[in-house]
Amino acid sequence: MNFTKFPRRGYLQGQTPIEPMKNLSKALGGKVNLFIKRDDLLPGASGGNKTRKLDFCIADAIEKGADTIITCGAIQSNHCRLTASWAAKEGLECHLVLEERVKGSYKEDGSGNNFLFELLGVKTKRVVEGGSNMMAEMEKTAAELKAAGKKPYIVPGGASNPIGALGYAACAEEMMDQLNTMGLSIDHVVVPSGSAGTHAGMVVGMVGTNAGIPVHGIDVSKPAADQEPGVYKLAQDTAELLGIKGGIERDAVKCYGEYVGPGYSLPSDDMVEAVKLFAAEEAILLDPVYTGKVAAGLIGLVRKGAFPEGANVLFLHTGGSPALYAYLDTFRA
Repeated sequence: MNFTKFPRRGYLQGQTPIEPMKNLSKALGGKVNLFIKRDDLLPGASGGNKTRKLDFCIADAIEKGADTIITCGAIQSNHCRLTASWAAKEGLECHLVLEERVKGSYKEDGSGNNFLFELLGVKTKRVVEGGSNMMAEMEKTAAELKAAGKKPYIVPGGASNPIGALGYAACAEEMMDQLNTMGLSIDHVVVPSGSAGTHAGMVVGMVGTNAGIPVHGIDVSKPAADQEPGVYKLAQDTAELLGIKGGIERDAVKCYGEYVGPGYSLPSDDMVEAVKLFAAEEAILLDPVYTGKVAAGLIGLVRKGAFPEGANVLFLHTGGSPALYAYLDTFRA
């Protein structure tokens, strides 16, 4: 895959580690060998996967002459935190449109990522009702900023368009380089599936590197039947952008929707158990919205025997731990 065709800001500082999770593997019965790729350690304010995507998206914005970034996300959006982080580093204004997906959940003085938006100098935050057309809302903000003489650039939610998904196609290539150097064979990769850019990019990267490793997406907001078509479409578009011949086979996209719990960002018992297990067994912090539910999916799949005995399974940790502090009551209950 040739990524030199696309502008990039160079936000990454080398490869993120791949580590064994021996304690967790043992705690789950020792039938599979668990590993983790630590994208929670990526640069940016408190790290996380969106740095890989924004490496491409913000480069595109700057190349197009933008002086202002607009993006959107949920109330505790990790994507919005990292967009604000890199906008601050680049000297760009950042404007957020926040979707209150759970009615009454927004608090002006809220903790977690919502607090970090303030520290990172976000220029404006506008909260809209759950289910709003977020692109239309961002375009409304863009029109206002253009009228004020600004040059805004819209980064979609999660930076999940083909440009952003390049970040995870490149991550797959990075991962395979590490595995080859380590002499480590991985049989399955487990990733979050939300706005779809990480999942789609990883699928494209696996095809582009001829890795032949199946990618399992754990849904954090939708049933699998609703999630898979969007992931597949984005994977196809990203493969086309990269010029991958033959495109993406439909069966390369696999989602699991049974770990969403009561709904997006709403706590589940499985999520709480997963967060506590990762912390107690591996000293790794997850978040309640994304990685906690993805880890619950990983644990659930291991327990039900979805992976063959002796399989090496890699969990992609996409970060998000600042959101933990907005959910203290959930973990102390």
